[in-house]
Amino acid sequence: MEKDFLKEVLLEKQKSLKDQKHKYPEAELRLKLEEPRVYRPFKASISGSAALTTSSSAGAQAKPRIIAEIKNASPSEGVLRKDFNPLQIARLYQNAGAAAISILTEEKYFLGKIAYLNQVRKIVDLPILRKDFVFDPYQLYESKFFGADCVLLIAEILGNNRLGEFLGIAKRIELDCLVEVNAADDLRYAIDQGAQIIGLNSRNLHTLEVDKKSARELIKDIPEDRVIVLESGIKTRRDYLSAAKSGANALLIGGAFMKAKDIKEKFRELVEGRGRKSKAIGQKKKSRKTVKPR
Repeated sequence: MEKDFLKEVLLEKQKSLKDQKHKYPEAELRLKLEEPRVYRPFKASISGSAALTTSSSAGAQAKPRIIAEIKNASPSEGVLRKDFNPLQIARLYQNAGAAAISILTEEKYFLGKIAYLNQVRKIVDLPILRKDFVFDPYQLYESKFFGADCVLLIAEILGNNRLGEFLGIAKRIELDCLVEVNAADDLRYAIDQGAQIIGLNSRNLHTLEVDKKSARELIKDIPEDRVIVLESGIKTRRDYLSAAKSGANALLIGGAFMKAKDIKEKFRELVEGRGRKSKAIGQKKKSRKTVKPR
């Protein structure tokens, strides 16, 4: 029987959350959140058009904004960056032109830490998304307390109208929500529950397999007033251009940046086509013979 990653990680999170609740009681977190805090609007930052891909009006297409992700490892690829320094990476992302920063805080499989949220928040001006596996309302208060401006909610985890409950709590504490879906049923549910920012994850969280086509086919079923984010599988300039044509407002990119020797150059390669490897679009350049005209 194949392992079910989502089921496995949720079991692990349930164990670790008990310790976190003991260390930071919910009542204390809620009391702390009554103190004035600077609100950084995640939704506004990632929606709209950052620029145009061409200078001519004919055929010009808006560039989607980039949510650049900080993650030390992934369950499918292991450790992604040996010289992992979240603060240095955050500065590079802001200087490169990211619209927001996503931070993995799950500890066992992604080697993340919730402390990264506040550490990064102190040195950048961008809104911060906490990516983790949220299933308990406590995690919303926890996310806000530690410095998140937005939190990832996976629709499949929050069934039976719990998604609407979580969205309501988040709204009260000024926490935006990126609601992630991978299938048509989850998308309909997310829309019905009132999700305003919808993330289409190309990766199946049960099998960890990536299917970019099926996820993007869901875009046509999303109301025009919602903000769309494409997640997973964007590694090359070609991937970026394909995703940019989909109509998404923003792209969440992590692995490609984490594995790049020069993060800022990789950012330029994907978004502007100006990196050293942009001409090859992630492939080796083939040599060809020069044919002289007759």
